[in-house]
Amino acid sequence: MRTYETLTLSVDERGVATLTLHRPEKHNAMNAAMITELAQAAASLAANDAVRAVILAAAGPTFCAGGDLGWMRDQTARDRQGKLEGARGLALMLKALDDLPKLLIGRIQGNAFGGGIGLMSVCDIAVATEDAQFALTEPRLGLIPATIGPYVVRRIGEGHARRLLLNSRRFSAATARDIGLASVIVAPADLDAAVGDEIAAVLDCAPGAVAATKDLVRALARGKADDDIRFSVEALADRWESAEGRQGIEAFLERRPFPWLKK
Repeated sequence: MRTYETLTLSVDERGVATLTLHRPEKHNAMNAAMITELAQAAASLAANDAVRAVILAAAGPTFCAGGDLGWMRDQTARDRQGKLEGARGLALMLKALDDLPKLLIGRIQGNAFGGGIGLMSVCDIAVATEDAQFALTEPRLGLIPATIGPYVVRRIGEGHARRLLLNSRRFSAATARDIGLASVIVAPADLDAAVGDEIAAVLDCAPGAVAATKDLVRALARGKADDDIRFSVEALADRWESAEGRQGIEAFLERRPFPWLKK
């Protein structure tokens, strides 16, 4: 794994990677370097067959305060093409994390604002502390939550998005759970244990099946399949033809451990 300026990345013996936002002095606000490095890390993790799951975490008391205001000020000074490039970089970083063919679990402590909610929204599971606070603050700054919008709106639905995106109001962890932004909320002392429970469950699953299921969910939820019946039939046939599919069925029938389980 490479060294990063704004992130840390480690992989344990189980194949669980921990990708940590590491600008605690700036409440992990995303600047140009962090945006670039998150995209690079996502590409590296996607290509690493030894990685089974990824924890997206943050150093310090705040998960992510959104976009760095210095970076935003720099964007306003760029010409139109430069502004488009800056926005595209942010959009492609979010897409790279959303497309990650592994379980991506957010470990959310403290607050998440603006782009921090965008990062939560591309996680498959987001575990948050019960004292966390959230807000989509862009309209208060005269901006809009544009590049995070596709992920946030899909995550929480149009009705909740209209309420929370339009007025920048803060909302609690309980509300985040109720609208589907946070999957689980726990006491701060229980955060790592709750994340560990989610990781343990996915490590029981075949990695190729996890990646294929993630693709299936995205395609069906986003209307990318022209014919849901044909798409799902072909997807199941593909898994029946896969080595994992054959090995899993044979192991179950013969009462042997599944080959993807760590000994």
